[in-house]
Amino acid sequence: MKDFITSLDKGFESRVRLGIMSILVVNDSVDFNTLKEQLNISDGNIASHITALEKLNYLEVKKQFIGKKPNTSYKATQQGIKAFKNHLDILEKLIKIKF
Repeated sequence: MKDFITSLDKGFESRVRLGIMSILVVNDSVDFNTLKEQLNISDGNIASHITALEKLNYLEVKKQFIGKKPNTSYKATQQGIKAFKNHLDILEKLIKIKF
């Protein structure tokens, strides 16, 4: 059991980061407002978690203009998808442990 616990990815210790990655893994890309609405959190809160995941190379940030309005969207990287799936696999193994 200790091996499973130490194998968990610290990048996903936050429920917000788990939520962000859960959304990004099943979508090609998602914009800032959609993430914020889906997770029901503030701009600053989501921004700090996005920055943490970006530093880990788990997501890519794309800034563009749609018409005259700025738009920021996010996409999970292959490294992020792999790390997230590994994290979920470990959680599933922990759930199945009988004492």
